[in-house]
Amino acid sequence: MPPQAPAQATHSDKAPYPTIHAASLADPETFWLAAAAALDWARPPVRAFDATAGIAGRWFPDATLNACHNAVDRHVAAGRGEQAAILYDSPVTGTKRTISYAALLDEVETLAGILADLGVGKGDRVVLSMPMVPEALFGMLACARLGAVHSVVFGGFAANELAVRIADATPKVVLSASCGLEPNRVVAYKPLLDAAIAASPHKPDACLILQRPQGPATLVEGRDRDWAEAVAAAKAAGRRAACTPVAATDPLYILYTSGTTGTPKGVVRDTGGYCVALAWTMPNLYGVAPGETYFCASDIGWVVGHSYIVYGPLLHGCATVLYEGKPVGTPDAGALWRVASEYGAVCLFTAPTALRAIKKEDPRAERVGDYDLSAFRSLFLAGERADPDSVAWAERALNRPVIDHWWQTETGWAIAGNPLGIDLLPVKHGSACVPMPGYDLAILDEAGKPVLAGTMGTIALKLPLPPGCLPTLWGSDERFRASYLSTYPGWYDTSDAGVVDADGYVTVLGRTDDIINVAGHRLSTGGMEAVLASHPDVAECAVIGIHDALKGEQPCGFVVLKAGVVREPGAIEAELVARVREQIGPVASFKLALTVARLPKTRSGKILRGTMKRIADGQPWTTPPTIDDAATLDEIGTSLRARGLAS
Repeated sequence: MPPQAPAQATHSDKAPYPTIHAASLADPETFWLAAAAALDWARPPVRAFDATAGIAGRWFPDATLNACHNAVDRHVAAGRGEQAAILYDSPVTGTKRTISYAALLDEVETLAGILADLGVGKGDRVVLSMPMVPEALFGMLACARLGAVHSVVFGGFAANELAVRIADATPKVVLSASCGLEPNRVVAYKPLLDAAIAASPHKPDACLILQRPQGPATLVEGRDRDWAEAVAAAKAAGRRAACTPVAATDPLYILYTSGTTGTPKGVVRDTGGYCVALAWTMPNLYGVAPGETYFCASDIGWVVGHSYIVYGPLLHGCATVLYEGKPVGTPDAGALWRVASEYGAVCLFTAPTALRAIKKEDPRAERVGDYDLSAFRSLFLAGERADPDSVAWAERALNRPVIDHWWQTETGWAIAGNPLGIDLLPVKHGSACVPMPGYDLAILDEAGKPVLAGTMGTIALKLPLPPGCLPTLWGSDERFRASYLSTYPGWYDTSDAGVVDADGYVTVLGRTDDIINVAGHRLSTGGMEAVLASHPDVAECAVIGIHDALKGEQPCGFVVLKAGVVREPGAIEAELVARVREQIGPVASFKLALTVARLPKTRSGKILRGTMKRIADGQPWTTPPTIDDAATLDEIGTSLRARGLAS
């Protein structure tokens, strides 16, 4: 039997969603200055927005603050130091740990002192390649405390991907761990870090390494320091660092996302706008109150983890769950429900992939009934489009609102969603609901003109973007302009296709560039193609994302071998799979490489990736009139059917 739903909080003191959204667009100055009052400011903002600053304007240009002070210090100062801040739960190590706000402050100001002694100051960069452990959060907040810029790299990336990010961010210090842990294996991080530093033209001054007993690492003399030893020495010496106020327009972090050229794009997140936006979302979008427990089952390497494992819950004074485990297999498909129950989480935020994995293992949702979910109020999904069947399954199993919402690494928070803390709007399966305040969203045709309701086109956001969205790319204003602002002047191009219906509900249909979404992870097919093309036997290649019932999409590579190659194609295909996993990492989920005689192209030489994808997904397709050789499409279908992929 589905658990009984808890009483929903009423919001009679708030205006309805349409009024709030309209006000945010009609008078953004007043709207966002009011939202900014939720924070502590060293110098409060007098104006909200300067349209003349930067590439597309800047938020709170006259204000200063510190993100760490707002996430930690002010809660302790308000007498809430004994309240839980971080609830660490690691089924892969059998470890649980509750860290109060006072204990968090002690750890962060100590680590900030260590970083300062290593030469890190305001504006310097620090790269983190860390597993899901409390020290990773300490590191992010310690950087923010000093006014330094952190850049977290997902631990699943290979050495060369880490090297590219080190080269671009030029960090003074790298924070890492000896290893990460999967349910059935230990992932050695330190050799990857050593290889990345060796490959990067930039060398950090120092590395602080958290030694984990499951896989200790050898430290490099003169460069590496033992994390625990450094912390013990700093605490013995009373070494601590105070918060450094920074301009609201100063960067808080850089988060790299896949680029269409295969070169990662360093999304810059400014401090003031981001903190204001996240502080607004916690009560208004997620319906969570200070002191309650918020559970985001993501990874700190992704934007979701930055926003809703670390900064959002802590800015709002919540307890945040830090879960080092999987939705299934640690130990079973009830893992997330167990965590939500044990810590009294009122909200769970995870990816549709996780929900599909749970549904696959527990189709009758029997594990839900094993736990007391009386405190649990809502399930939010993001990272990819949530399929209607899985949403309906979760609604039946949980007897709670299940809300699909849509956002991007670039925006930092939801573009569209169901504002649970304002109005719980009717759910339409397959839709991400309505635009959030500050987002002026439209569907544009190829000429940049808005289309009629129900008509598919490119989803675009009218400038200026609301607080929290990227103001630029790291070190590349022109790439920011070319990537997002040049296609439709006056608009931000999301590179997503979709429709808006007559009720204003947004449905995202898929990417318009070569970025595919694998289990919520945005990955560049161009980057994978570059790896395949580097194989000595490959003449040309194409990678497309094809539908996958569990992961949303999976990459599939098609390769044409060079003339004269007589090796067994199967052996070459296996090498290609291994090469992608080595150079991009297991996160790419690259398992399919198919050898074909030719790639379908237009007469101008453009590979027909869209048509190939429709064939692979079993969707209707027609032979484009510009195709050079129509028979190649039939050959693609034959190759796919041989692998059981196309109908």
